[in-house]
Amino acid sequence: MASQFFSRLNMAVPPIGATLGAAWTTVRSALPDSCVNSQQDEQLHFAKFGRKPNDTELSNLQNSGTGGSLQRVDSFGDDESCGGGEFGSSRHKISEWQAGWNVTNAIQGMFVVSLPYAVLHGGYWAITAMIGVAYICCYTGKILVDCLYVTNEEGQLVRVRDTYVSIAEECFGRRVGARIVNTAQLIELLMTCILYVVLCGDLMVGTFPDGAIDTRSWMMICGILLLPCSFLKNLHHVSTLSFWCTMAHVVINVMIMGYCLLQAATWGWSQVSLRINIFTFPISLGIIVFSYTSQIFLPALEGNMSDPSKFHCMLNWSHVAAAIFKSLFGYVGFLTWQANTQEVITNNLPTQGFKGVVNFILVVKALLSYPLPYYAALDLLERAFFKGRPDTTFPRMWALDGDLKVWGLALRVALVVFTTVMAISIPHFAILMGFIGSFTGTMLSFIWPCYFHLKLKGPTLDWGTVAYDCFVIFLGVLFGVIGIYYSFRALVEAFQIGLPF
Repeated sequence: MASQFFSRLNMAVPPIGATLGAAWTTVRSALPDSCVNSQQDEQLHFAKFGRKPNDTELSNLQNSGTGGSLQRVDSFGDDESCGGGEFGSSRHKISEWQAGWNVTNAIQGMFVVSLPYAVLHGGYWAITAMIGVAYICCYTGKILVDCLYVTNEEGQLVRVRDTYVSIAEECFGRRVGARIVNTAQLIELLMTCILYVVLCGDLMVGTFPDGAIDTRSWMMICGILLLPCSFLKNLHHVSTLSFWCTMAHVVINVMIMGYCLLQAATWGWSQVSLRINIFTFPISLGIIVFSYTSQIFLPALEGNMSDPSKFHCMLNWSHVAAAIFKSLFGYVGFLTWQANTQEVITNNLPTQGFKGVVNFILVVKALLSYPLPYYAALDLLERAFFKGRPDTTFPRMWALDGDLKVWGLALRVALVVFTTVMAISIPHFAILMGFIGSFTGTMLSFIWPCYFHLKLKGPTLDWGTVAYDCFVIFLGVLFGVIGIYYSFRALVEAFQIGLPF
């Protein structure tokens, strides 16, 4: 009887090896390297923006040749500065993994250390927001890139626009659109660069609280360490730095999560709230929303990818990974320290030595995060002022042999110095950034992508997609108004207390 039972059990249950093999095949097929090996509809990376299979301008696109690369037509001519998005030349292509490191750099930034604080104020609703906002930002990233393309009479996908600005010019007009979006992007990018320098100074003082070097001096030292960014020439180099930034991020998370897991016996499961405090939840919501903004980089990344068909898969995986990690990190961090959770989680670490090591790695991460927004800001300035006469007022920064001119390098160095000086001299800069970023961030990441999508693709969209775009615009307006209000309140209170120096 027993032998018959096990014989039937073996027939009913597949072998473990075969089961694991099938599971691995399923997972591997979803990884970025293999995401174009499935059926054709899945190969067309950002095609599925609508609710119906034919709600796409990419449905007639065909793959060809080796590697299953996406056939597309760029309508920009042979100018090396075109066809690659905001980051210019398309000669230096990047893989989907390198693009993923850059997106991860943007959405797994320094805000991660504040996520447990967000759970303190928002409870389970904050955790839900971490997942929901990831989905929305992934969606707006896809539709923004979709707006770069049209389908010609032959059914070919044509990339008729190469930047965020060119989309705005189409929707707002050449004169107004370029100025509005250029200004918003430049403010967002430069303030991000400045904030990284501010964070470096604050973290180094936290690492050496009794040292002779004050916060401003640490900022100056970090600014000197950032001067080599002036020599960055292409997105490939930026992607390498973003990779090491991600590795520093992993090390920090392993250290903090490891400590939290060791304290599992004292976790306060009942301390996570199910109710929303209308006065404190906007704080956590603001932290979450602005930790997912990467749309400003996406046209450039997609334009510089060697195989754009993998953009959709890359964006999905980077946001899924961010949503899983952020929700777990915020939840576990709050369970560990509960009501004592600090605004920056490193301040909760038990010993000064442990805190110092984590802070130092965070400084390394901030320094490695700096090149991406810095490089994007440089390219915006170059496109606006240094494309050469008669297109712009000033000549090109680049010599014919591809090297930077001396005065061009001096301007790049000056931009690093500018961000450092601003970090040192502006009081309460972090709060000021929250105030301005509440406008520029929601516009660039929520409102404008959906508006552009409706404006350029409206006739091809079904009612469900139109309704969802309108819903995201509503959320963007709501988040922006809430963020501006609470940041303004914090700014007023900070100046009532007095300057920090």
